[in-house]
Amino acid sequence: MLNKFFRSIKTKDIITYNAMVKGYVGNEMFEKALDLFEQIDIELGDVTYTIGFNACAKLCNDRAMKIGKKLLAKMPENYRNNNVISTSAID
Repeated sequence: MLNKFFRSIKTKDIITYNAMVKGYVGNEMFEKALDLFEQIDIELGDVTYTIGFNACAKLCNDRAMKIGKKLLAKMPENYRNNNVISTSAID
């Protein structure tokens, strides 16, 4: 039902994506979280990086490792000083 609602939203912003990915992670649907995460075509925010790293840590397979490394490589320098994001990346 939520997935249907999400698809019906014409203009998605980062908050919309964050809510959906966080919902997948919260319901232990980590593959779906990463599937959606890879579809995000707008600039990621600090919360998005944290949720993405958390999903990768929970899934902990080759795909998750690749996505986590990719996220870390493209993460803006100012986010690297954020303790919450840094801790999520380390997990």
